Amino acid sequence: MYGKAAICLSFVILFLISCSIYVGTVDLRSYFFPLLQSPQVPRSLCASGPPLRVYMYDLPRKFHVGMMDRRSFEGPAPVTADNLPPWPSNSGIKKQHSVEYWLMASLLYGGNGNEDREAVRVSDPESAEAFFVPFFSSLSFNTHGHNMTDPETEVDRRLQVELLEFLQKSKYYQRSGGRDHVIPMTHPNAFRFLRQELNASILIVVDFGRYPKTMSSLSKDVVAPYVHVVDSFTDDDALDPYESRTTLLFFRGNTVRKDQGKIRIKLAKILSGIDDVHYEKSVATPKNIIMSTEGMRSSKFCLHPAGDTPSSCRLFDAIVSHCVPVIVSDKIELPYEDEIDYSEFSIFFSMKEALEPGYLVNQLRQFPKDRWVEMWKQLKNISHHFEFQYPPKKEDGVNMLWRQVKRKLPRAQLAIHRSRRLKVPDWWERRR
Repeated sequence: MYGKAAICLSFVILFLISCSIYVGTVDLRSYFFPLLQSPQVPRSLCASGPPLRVYMYDLPRKFHVGMMDRRSFEGPAPVTADNLPPWPSNSGIKKQHSVEYWLMASLLYGGNGNEDREAVRVSDPESAEAFFVPFFSSLSFNTHGHNMTDPETEVDRRLQVELLEFLQKSKYYQRSGGRDHVIPMTHPNAFRFLRQELNASILIVVDFGRYPKTMSSLSKDVVAPYVHVVDSFTDDDALDPYESRTTLLFFRGNTVRKDQGKIRIKLAKILSGIDDVHYEKSVATPKNIIMSTEGMRSSKFCLHPAGDTPSSCRLFDAIVSHCVPVIVSDKIELPYEDEIDYSEFSIFFSMKEALEPGYLVNQLRQFPKDRWVEMWKQLKNISHHFEFQYPPKKEDGVNMLWRQVKRKLPRAQLAIHRSRRLKVPDWWERRR
């Protein structure tokens, strides 16, 4: 009797194991061949398969590095990795919009074959998956007159006209309607005259504050960080970082802003006169940037209210200073948010909450020290994703952006394929 029961039980066990193997819930290798199991390797944020193949248009220097200084304008053509001018160390606040430069530089870099790169330049456009347009539209705005009535503004407008004419003649731009073309526009006023003409392309923006929904959206465009202007805090190794940062909340910047940025003046009234809160109006001079660097490094929390648009460079200055960002916004878009959870190292307040007297500061005073330390550690872990440098490094800002571009291309390809449905094939035209 017991023998039959044992046999029946054995059949049941074998049946269950067979079913588990079939549906994939059991891997017998882990039981019988443990040494053959792959070791558990931490997942790399940027490990995303082969690099994106990018064709970069060879534009005259006046469209890019020629705007950096006179020497760069008169340099040899074309621009290569050997003659690429470095980003000027005295550029001040212009650096915050320099993503266009670092994207171009990353494609010029040949590499040594050992790097994990998200994009590589190809010389044959037929083999390209994406096309990069190296027009420094943000630097053009910053260089050629901010005021629309300034005669220098005409230079910016003329460059935009010439670039658009060049693209419209391009076989590859025509083929896709520009949908697989990548165009950086990180300044809110970049490409201000003819922006609508390029709305099919993948735009690199810092937020959507100055863009209508019909032109730019998260579904097709890439949100980039501002390039930080304060120096990175590379030796932040205090034994007790919480106690060593004596300022509770820090803000230093322009308080006269447009749109949502008007909240800055209101916050100045609410936060003034509090001993451990530093809220100061200032402009971005080299001396003030140094003072902001010191202020962020000695503060537990760094306030990030909206500027002229929902985002600003201050957020990324705080990240590389390992000062926990306090983000005040009702509609901010953040870089790489499909990969990075900002709630792990940032605190969010609505504009209504921030304007309630005493509420924001009281919340920060009650914030647990151990939770703050965890956020501080996380800031140190992720800050390299917001670094822009040449040559580029694994998982830095420029590689993160190319990874984001990869994710937009399937949608672009779908739009390209659909646009061809009603196009008459060449062979049909010849037949007629």
